[in-house]
Amino acid sequence: MNKFFKYFLAVVLGSMVSAFFFILGIVMFITILASTASKDVTVKDDSILVLDLNGPVVERTTSDPFDMMLSQLSGQKSPKGLNQILASIKKAKEDDRIRGIYMEAGMISTGYASIEEIRNALIDFRESGKFVHSYAPIYSQRAYYLASAADRVYLNPTGMLEFKGLSSAYTFFKGTLEKLGVEMQVFKHGEFKSAVEPFILESMSDEARLQTETYLNSMWEHITTKIAESRNLDVESVIATAELFPTFREDTLLISSGLIDGFRYKDEVLSELKKLTGIEEEKDLNAIGVMKYADVYLPGKRKGLEKNKIAVVYAIGEIDGTSGGINSEKLSRTIRQARRDSTIKAIVLRINSPGGSGLGSEIIWREVKLAQEVKPVVVSMGDLAASGGYYIACAADTIIAHPTTLTGSIGVFGLIPNTQELLRKMGITTDRVKTNTFADMPSLDRPFTREEKELMQGYIERFYYVFLQRCADGRDTTTDAINIVGEGRVWSGENALGIDLVDKLGGVSDAVAVAARMADIETYRVVELPEVLSPIEQIMKGLGGDARARVGKFFFGEEYQIFQTIQDLKTAYPVQARIPYEISVN
Repeated sequence: MNKFFKYFLAVVLGSMVSAFFFILGIVMFITILASTASKDVTVKDDSILVLDLNGPVVERTTSDPFDMMLSQLSGQKSPKGLNQILASIKKAKEDDRIRGIYMEAGMISTGYASIEEIRNALIDFRESGKFVHSYAPIYSQRAYYLASAADRVYLNPTGMLEFKGLSSAYTFFKGTLEKLGVEMQVFKHGEFKSAVEPFILESMSDEARLQTETYLNSMWEHITTKIAESRNLDVESVIATAELFPTFREDTLLISSGLIDGFRYKDEVLSELKKLTGIEEEKDLNAIGVMKYADVYLPGKRKGLEKNKIAVVYAIGEIDGTSGGINSEKLSRTIRQARRDSTIKAIVLRINSPGGSGLGSEIIWREVKLAQEVKPVVVSMGDLAASGGYYIACAADTIIAHPTTLTGSIGVFGLIPNTQELLRKMGITTDRVKTNTFADMPSLDRPFTREEKELMQGYIERFYYVFLQRCADGRDTTTDAINIVGEGRVWSGENALGIDLVDKLGGVSDAVAVAARMADIETYRVVELPEVLSPIEQIMKGLGGDARARVGKFFFGEEYQIFQTIQDLKTAYPVQARIPYEISVN
């Protein structure tokens, strides 16, 4: 009877899972058809480009049916690709049918470096004489930084604007691990390599606090300076306004401080846009969304005629992590293919990564180095390009970062849990037989012996000096010079420029321009690699690890990252070149 029940339960569960995936496939198929049917887009004269950037902005997007389905289920907006946003703004600058940009991005979710990319594109757009207007019921602080690049910044009369300075908070697991009976055995090199601190401390070390203060102050100085330039204010007054925390003060402060141009309801903003574009009040605006506009070709221009190509290769996420991100073998293959393609004259490696596996970083570094020996390689850093993210960058001819990019963190660590006490609390004991001294190393059910600790620390030390040598060779300096700015320390892009870890400040378009000059080509087309997956391939991929991550975020929200950090410890390569903590700047 028991066997029959188990068999019956297995059949029922199997049927339910099959039915779920069948329905999922139908939903995805319909979504694909709907997205395909809307490819033909018409742009009318006197149009405005609408940048609705509320929600997540990621480095690169496709019409991913799984993302679209999850977004519909959760009521959240689908992620928008930075690549499509930048391309649309650049195209709109040259498009005579587009009169200006209307932006709603009060709750944008992305890093400051990505915002910097969009912000610079808007400033460049305005140089054509066209307008940019921003409106929102609520502006987060990073959203306001983006909005400050507009001609006009409007806020709902009962809305809120957050402007208070930067902070970065970290979560520590030491107390929880002690209650569970788990001891974290730590091996590291780097005075500032504080990625291990959440598992062994209850608060930040002095070194971690110093490095955080350094890059936060650098970022804040840059942000306030740029806001002051855009709003025609002096930096001191901008900082003074932040100190007052205007969010909960009288509305008049936002006007008198110069942060906004006025309070408006949305219908009033739309009426103003109609006047600017010559549209009668009773008629609708000629408006087109940024994602639809991405598929529009300018009149008189055709796509794909240039033989010379510059490849933008995306390296996004944790290196060899358990939840998607960068697969070292796949990324290496992509770089190798770009190196061997004679029509690709230069490579731009776009990195947005906190690092990860030391071995995976070395595997990717090798392909970057081989590519650099035969054609120009330029690195463009996004929000993060630290530790392993810097490891894979250091062999490039030129490294370009944003002032607010977090980079450096040249250091390595190993983190091996000892769960012996936890097992004892559960009434579980272990025993073993082995043929050699280190046959059971590493074991999670006992502490390391003295000899094992020496072996592990020696391996960490050797890998660190390999890391130093890679950086020294790439930056044409000595390992001693790299060690001074290394030791696991995180720097802002602005800091990194001053210590010669990067060559220039700018975005991905700047990197492409530098690559073209180095390759000595005037006309070219940009290809993005890896290539976009077909809809069927997207569905198959969507049912794998990437989908698990997205479903996890759907159910657990911001707390998902904490679960994932602990989960990654189970399968992580023992030597990690990774940025400290899960850094989040408000």
